[in-house]
Amino acid sequence: MKMGENTATKNHLPPQAFSVSVDTDPQSDSKWFDDDGRPKRTGNVWTASAHVITAVIGSGVLSLAWAIGQLGWIAGPAVMLLFSFVTYYTSILLSACYRSGDPVNGKRNYTYMDAVRANLGGVKVKICGFVQYVNLFGVAIGYTIASSISMMAIKRSNCFHQSGGKDPCRMNANPYMIGFGIAEILLSQIPGFDQLHWLSLVAAVMSFTYSTIGLGLGIGKVIENKRVRGSLTGISIGTVTQTQKIWRSFQALGDVAFAYSYSIILIEIQDTVKAPPSEAKTMKKATLISVVVTTLFYMFCGCFGYAAFGDMSPGNLLTGFGFYNPYWLLDIANTAIVIHLVGAYQVYCQPLFAFIEKEAARRFPDSDFVTKDIKISIPGLRPFNINLFRTVWRTTFVVITTVISMLLPFFNDIVGLLGAFGFWPLTVYFPVEMYISQKKIPKWSTRWLCLQILSVACLIITIAAAAGSIAGVIDDVKTIKPFKTSY
Repeated sequence: MKMGENTATKNHLPPQAFSVSVDTDPQSDSKWFDDDGRPKRTGNVWTASAHVITAVIGSGVLSLAWAIGQLGWIAGPAVMLLFSFVTYYTSILLSACYRSGDPVNGKRNYTYMDAVRANLGGVKVKICGFVQYVNLFGVAIGYTIASSISMMAIKRSNCFHQSGGKDPCRMNANPYMIGFGIAEILLSQIPGFDQLHWLSLVAAVMSFTYSTIGLGLGIGKVIENKRVRGSLTGISIGTVTQTQKIWRSFQALGDVAFAYSYSIILIEIQDTVKAPPSEAKTMKKATLISVVVTTLFYMFCGCFGYAAFGDMSPGNLLTGFGFYNPYWLLDIANTAIVIHLVGAYQVYCQPLFAFIEKEAARRFPDSDFVTKDIKISIPGLRPFNINLFRTVWRTTFVVITTVISMLLPFFNDIVGLLGAFGFWPLTVYFPVEMYISQKKIPKWSTRWLCLQILSVACLIITIAAAAGSIAGVIDDVKTIKPFKTSY
């Protein structure tokens, strides 16, 4: 997993993308290039916030009513607030590790792995890379599943409307997953993170759209019921067994963790931000804006969804068919989900794409297949560069995630497992350890002890969430037929 130290290969684009003619005049350099010799970064608080919101307000919001349903009115909101605080705090610690040494002029760490290498080194770099990229791979699978469910929900809602609810409207998920995969194959040819601003902004608007619709439908359902459903302790014994309640409560922790997990791409987002002010200050503001906004949405969507359906809260608020009408509004919401997931897939996968391409460029610097760009002229547009390795590798990646999605098409359990697998190591452990190392916090000091207690507490929660999600996956596998899943 070791990456080369050449500055050209550490960028989000392969080295050949930077074979530009550079003016030797210092003033010209400072105008077009940053202190590390790379093209001037242009991101700010709002573009960074858009990237974060695109990554955070994802499909995870749709499972929060179900998660609160397992935990109840006391533990559910408390767990969401706890995760929001931990995510904000550890994100601040992580953003401080973007530069090594001086926070303004220190050496940049372009990726999460670079930050771990600079601050911790050794085997921890490999562990971090493994966990990060497996998690990103898993997110791609989860988003493919979620998008197909939403696409089917659009067709099913119209089918229900036309048949008056008499037709079960069952359909196969595979064509929708394949359609999503084709769209991602095309979009995955966008070379790097710095060219995704427009996609992130569109995706962020879409996430607000469907979250707001879900919230509005939940409020409407509560008004229609003329009462608030649910209980202080969550789903009642009888609806599920005691054992099921325990496992589902643990799985709910994983669902909430997944809803807040974006630390795996925080450093990559931070690397798009211009300076001054320092990148850490910009990311601190962007993180605060994003976490506050997302927590409000999460709290409203989760709580009103639970208030509307109580023990019967669906695993996916907008596709579980707790709501049937107005069907056209559900169609708008699910269309927004699909558009959002199309963008979020790219935001999450770009770090993985970049890592593989940098490794290939480092290992095979003389290979034209890996390093050579082919210029394609399009009338009326700028020439478009195609790299054969990038095209083949990214297409293969999308095809693999699509096939796995067709094999394992269960949304809630995959979401919980991903949240559990990535939360502690990437959101808590590495940021805490890097911060301790960078700030040289003395061992056994009060601050060191508090940080370690936070890390251990989050580890315990992660283990419980993983156990619950694995139990759910095992149950699902018993009833799923590969490539023949219908809803």
